[in-house]
This record gives sequence, structure tokens and C-alpha cells, in this order.
Amino acid sequence: MPDSLTDRDLIAGVLPETDLFARVYESLAPAVLGYFGARGVDDPEALMQDVFLSVLPRIGEITGGVAGLRTFVFSVAHARVVDYYRRVERRPRSVDYDPLLDLRAVPSAEAEALVRTGQTDAHLLIGALKPEQRDVLMLRIVGELSVEDVASVLGKTPGAVKQLQRRGLKALREIVSEGVMAQ
Repeated sequence: MPDSLTDRDLIAGVLPETDLFARVYESLAPAVLGYFGARGVDDPEALMQDVFLSVLPRIGEITGGVAGLRTFVFSVAHARVVDYYRRVERRPRSVDYDPLLDLRAVPSAEAEALVRTGQTDAHLLIGALKPEQRDVLMLRIVGELSVEDVASVLGKTPGAVKQLQRRGLKALREIVSEGVMAQ
């Protein structure tokens, strides 16, 4: 390799600074790039550039010739790899969300509380009605009472019970069709 780096090149003033930087970079960059590639970093070129941005201004301080420079370059490269993996470990893994693949299902705290207290979505729907409508529907459906029996229990006429039942059922249909109640 005709442009290989020598100990003499590293002596201050032998080469112009730009030529020295070019020679150091050309000599060591492929090995540093290979090191980063072997260590599995995501962007080895960017990390390599970072190493040389740190090393080149300090070339005049390095002792030990080319071997000392190589040791220094790879100590900086190793430190960058360690830093890289520390960052990767601290950073949460980013994964695109796909709702079709997400099989998690967690009930809301409200739903869980209602289930524990024995209440269900039907209780929530019925609870959204006016009290008289709720009473009529509960007696008709849950109590399985006739219109006449409900009228007797509530002290109303059978016509009033039918009207409250009709309005209550209509209100329930509207609530369900509007999707007001979460499931």
C-alpha cells in the first residue's frame, strides 16, 4: 500500500495537517469500520466518523507511533461501541403497532368493578333510564310480571305502565344505537 501510515508521518511537521488526517483516516478507517460491523452496530459508518472526529484533533498528543495511534483509535472505537449498547439497552424498542396482532384485552376498571359488584352492561343501560321507566322494565323483565301486576305494584294504570315500558325500551334502543355505553 503506497500511502500506508508510518511512524515518521506522525512526527509533527513532516506532513501538512490535512495530508496527515487523510493518511490516518485511509489507513485506519477500514479496520474501524470492520470492527463496528463485527460488533453489530446499526450504523457503523456514522460511529466511525464519530471516532475520527474525536481522534484527529488529538493526533499530536499520541505517543508510540503508529502502534500507539492504532491503540488509541481502537480504545475510542471500543468506548463508542460500549456507549452505543448502553443507549440501545436504555431505549425502549420501537415496534409499529398493529391492532390486528394485538391480542391483549384488559377490562376497564369500571367494568371490572361492576362485574365484582354483580352489575353488568344491562345494569348500566337500565340505570340510564328515568326511574319510573327503570321500575317498569325491571318488574316486567326481571320480575316477569304482567302489565296489570306492574300497574298494581306501582299504583299506576295499565295504560301508564305500557306507555312507560314503550318509552323505556325506545330510550334503551337509542342508547345502544348511539353507542353511549362502552362495552
